[in-house]
Amino acid sequence: MMSQRMCLSLTVVAMVNSTDPHGWPNTSTKNLLDNIKNPRYNWSPEIRGVILSSILYGMLIVKIPVGYLSGIYSIRKMVSCALILSSLSSLLIPLAADAGEMPLIACRVVQGLGQGTVSIAQHVVWVKWAPPLERGRLTSLSLSGLMLGPFISLLATGFICQALGWPYVFYIFGACGCALGLFWFILFYDDPKDHPCISVDEKEFITSSLMAQVSSNGQHLPIKAMLKSLPLWAISLGCFAFSWTNHIMFLYSPTFISSKLHVNVTENGLLSALPYLFSWLLGILVGQVADLFLSRNMLRVITIRKLFTTLGLLLPSFFGICLCHLSSGSHSTIIFLILASSTVVFCVVGILINPLDIAPRYYGFLKGVTVLIGLTGGLTSSTLAGIILKQDPESSWSKIFFLMAAINVISLTFYLIFAKAEIQDWAKEKHTRL
Repeated sequence: MMSQRMCLSLTVVAMVNSTDPHGWPNTSTKNLLDNIKNPRYNWSPEIRGVILSSILYGMLIVKIPVGYLSGIYSIRKMVSCALILSSLSSLLIPLAADAGEMPLIACRVVQGLGQGTVSIAQHVVWVKWAPPLERGRLTSLSLSGLMLGPFISLLATGFICQALGWPYVFYIFGACGCALGLFWFILFYDDPKDHPCISVDEKEFITSSLMAQVSSNGQHLPIKAMLKSLPLWAISLGCFAFSWTNHIMFLYSPTFISSKLHVNVTENGLLSALPYLFSWLLGILVGQVADLFLSRNMLRVITIRKLFTTLGLLLPSFFGICLCHLSSGSHSTIIFLILASSTVVFCVVGILINPLDIAPRYYGFLKGVTVLIGLTGGLTSSTLAGIILKQDPESSWSKIFFLMAAINVISLTFYLIFAKAEIQDWAKEKHTRL
């Protein structure tokens, strides 16, 4: 899923005529064969920003409906169908790009519908599968795929663009996604008790640890209570900042590397992939550390959530500013880029899992709401970055990173004041629902 989403951030470097801010034709194209293998288009930085962020429009549309429906219908069917929809859209991207910017944007929006469904529905899996003391490591391990996928994707994309042409990037990842959708349908089970390959003892352990947790199936949502909940607003604002930072660092890393280091697409792919590798490794580590703190009663749940959220929002802000003002050469630039991009993963065991603490019975719906609010941050940041870069591609990066830091500090302050980690009254069974 993330491979399909992120490969465009690198292929767009090969798809445009030049890195010139006005998209003037590239007169240094080696030969006609390269033009056929890598079709090029006159897209300005502003248009590129819209194309890169267009997938978020589709994701925005489905977040809340999928969050609600995932508590009612089969996750197995929802995820497998959504994976195939996203993959078919990936296969159509080269044709859509030839047809123009609007067909490409429309194709990416449809792809966002599929990816938005997967990103919410897969979280709801842990309502029935994750014992409370193992949530951190299970969540971080599963979400680490969101970092490993782009690492492999960007690593392979540079070589595929060079050897076969950028259209084959979308053909290959689209075909792999279709296969994955079929495998998910065959191998995944909605409930541990239905799984034929795990032991009876393991089934009993999982179900007994979750007995106090009830589902929201067939129940009305306490919307008014949710709207008045400051802990929920704190999580939502934190997700807004997380998504703002995440989309800036990862969608625009290839563009930043191209503008600052002036490397070819293969080298760009290698350098752009490094932050994802470190994010993947760090994501697995922070889940283990968080559960260690919790299982040994070293820290309370709310302390863990606030600690890791603080690290996940402040460290990228600090290293992003260092990237603009303290990087004097290619090595320091790459080091700061890796640190700014990878440290955001601390939020995985902070704000991203916090809705499961305060309202497990409504987790699917709340995840849809918080991710929807978060995606508005990602959509705004990626589009705004394209507009800022159009004005001055060289000096605009400082404005982008200072704005990111301001958003993170404001959101973190609100989160630290109002965040909670215990089940809220409106999420308990005894609450009278509206």
